[in-house]
Amino acid sequence: MSRPAQVVINLAALRHNFSRVRALAPASKIISVVKADAYGHGLVRVASTLIDTDAFGVACLEEAMELRDAGIRKPIILLEGPYSGTELQDITRLDLDIVVHHPDQIQMLEQYPGKAAIRVWMKVDSGMHRLGFDPATVVASWQRLKKCSAVHPDIRLMTHLANASNPASPMTLAQLDTFNKTCGAIQAQRTIANSAGIVAWPQAHADYVRPGLMLYGVSPIDNTESSALGLLPVMSLQSTLISIREVKKGEPVGYGADWLCPQDMLVGIVAAGYGDGFPRHGRTDTPITINGRRTRIIGNPSMDMLTVDLSTVPGVKTGDPVELWGNSLPVEEVAKAAGTIAYELLCAVHKRLRFIVHDQS
Repeated sequence: MSRPAQVVINLAALRHNFSRVRALAPASKIISVVKADAYGHGLVRVASTLIDTDAFGVACLEEAMELRDAGIRKPIILLEGPYSGTELQDITRLDLDIVVHHPDQIQMLEQYPGKAAIRVWMKVDSGMHRLGFDPATVVASWQRLKKCSAVHPDIRLMTHLANASNPASPMTLAQLDTFNKTCGAIQAQRTIANSAGIVAWPQAHADYVRPGLMLYGVSPIDNTESSALGLLPVMSLQSTLISIREVKKGEPVGYGADWLCPQDMLVGIVAAGYGDGFPRHGRTDTPITINGRRTRIIGNPSMDMLTVDLSTVPGVKTGDPVELWGNSLPVEEVAKAAGTIAYELLCAVHKRLRFIVHDQS
């Protein structure tokens, strides 16, 4: 028998979440973000399911190559653009769009010797201060790109929202104002909204939206559950209870011996740990479910095992099903308890696990 820890992927839920994007932004085209192995869900698996998307967004050339090798013909956008001029030949061969966010990338295009018409998305820094052209340089940079023979004349504009997950924050409106004022005289298609922007900021929808997290059934809005947004979890991380022990009051549990039983109690052992992608920092009180009933982690997670409190779930037995996150326990809730974000948990799921894929609504 193989190890019981496994990942279950529900493709019907993925398609459902995509339909929610369409419903929220009906006038916009959709760039489905599938970088980082589609947030741990499987790059080709997800892209092959999202057949109605208008384009895909990836982080690097290797991800784009994997999609093209799998027969994906939809437009693919390199969200960080080329890292060096040597990549432009492959970008042309694979028919990729690129994001240009730095003068060095314009120079790469100006110096490219081959015949090409590379589609460019010019990124504007509207306030996040990570990637993008400073507003004062946007017009001049746009003009350089328009003169570049390697660039397709249909240049598009984009920016990224830093705090759209907080509907009360004034930063998003400030970013939109900066972007609109900076690009007001430029006639071009635009993309602004990430998942949070799609849900909370309809004025950011523009010509294209770029859903990522919400495609996978996770709420992009602070303090709002995914179910309240009509989203369904695509991934469920599961295992089983492999041992039940009676531990006396005052006895330690787990590495470090820094959690002591407050009373005589039953302690369960789950066959999953940080070697599978469960967060090492998800310590005591991080939620977990057994037979669909909630309990908590106690002590420090091990590489292959978790210790759990069975005092609130009487009647369980070895072999009972455990869900670390998924249908009965939102991944964003686990992430919050572990002091991290859902993105990290999804992306960290280890490939040693069995992946079971089904398509059930």
